[in-house]
Amino acid sequence: MRILYHHRIRSKDGQAVHLEELISALRREGHEVLLVGPDAFARAAFGHDPKLLALAKKLAPNVIYELLELGYNLPAWLRLRRVCAEFRPDFIYERYNLYLLAGIWYRKLCGVPLLLEVNAPVARERANFGGLGLSRLAGWLERWVWRNADYVLPVTTVLGDEIRVAGTDGRCIVVIPNAIDPEKFAYLAETPAPKNEPDLSGRLVLGFTGFVRDWHGLDSVLRLLARPDAPANLHLMILGEGPAVPELQALARELEVSDRVTFAGLVGRDSLARRVAEFDIALLPRCVEYCSPLKLFEYMAAGKAIAAPDQANIREVLEGAVSGLLFSPDQPEAMAEAILSLARDGALRDRLGRAARALIASRGYTWEHNARRVSALGAAAVRAGRARPSISR
Repeated sequence: MRILYHHRIRSKDGQAVHLEELISALRREGHEVLLVGPDAFARAAFGHDPKLLALAKKLAPNVIYELLELGYNLPAWLRLRRVCAEFRPDFIYERYNLYLLAGIWYRKLCGVPLLLEVNAPVARERANFGGLGLSRLAGWLERWVWRNADYVLPVTTVLGDEIRVAGTDGRCIVVIPNAIDPEKFAYLAETPAPKNEPDLSGRLVLGFTGFVRDWHGLDSVLRLLARPDAPANLHLMILGEGPAVPELQALARELEVSDRVTFAGLVGRDSLARRVAEFDIALLPRCVEYCSPLKLFEYMAAGKAIAAPDQANIREVLEGAVSGLLFSPDQPEAMAEAILSLARDGALRDRLGRAARALIASRGYTWEHNARRVSALGAAAVRAGRARPSISR
């Protein structure tokens, strides 16, 4: 099948990983995939975060920035019309973003089915964290886009329920979580993880991967290292960059635990499995209630004992005390106690890690499995012409 992947991603971060892994899996399945989106994305290296865009978003009034986002749809529509005329896709696969309307316009005017991947309720997310100037319009347009896609593909059931409550036909909602390429982690299954850094010899490594923000709560892990009852060999490794890193470095110095923390910086995708293999305990300190954390599947594929918050989206993947140690996100000391329990019990770490790894195969948490589901839904939409009538409300 010919699949046009449409997006408005500009940063080469976890979003880009999802995009690139799914496209690669679709191509391995024999499909022809064309990526259409901002030109700067195609040229950027992994880890790129467009600073001019971030500055504009910070300095411009919310209303002005959102009007610019709406204005983006004109060149996006013209690009889609030109590319679709040449490529003639069987269906469009779009990664949802707020105020991105061009794909739905094309679907309604030209009849090409559209599958919409949704990773967050962006209108609500931005209202809560970044502010919206046109909140009523944003919410209305978000619901309109969701209702007019042939299939909506949320990454969690929690998010799927929110989309259904917003008025989307439940028959068109198919949950497809994040995933992993198990081949990148296969060699770790029976091979003991080496401690590649000299300062990790004899250490029990707590590990975190991803873009580091304040709300991740890694400051709590630093405070745990400074506690007198914490094992002396605990060591925190942070794989990734982000705005919270300088503050964490300063806090580590203040708590006098700098020698027990490794800030590894940005790690390339090809090196990630090897670095995660150095973890003894993999940390997911906090996450929003609707997300499907990519790092969770990376930890699972590496067979690591995972400490994660006990909330519905995580329980969709892990079972407490069976494939992960889940702690109450509402109790300040709960994560620290979970970490200490894992630190003191090597057999528990081994059991949880093996169970977590087994879920990758048993539940199909792979990009290949996701690609097969996407292509099957696309084929169904093509056969039906449109999976359902257009709704203009």
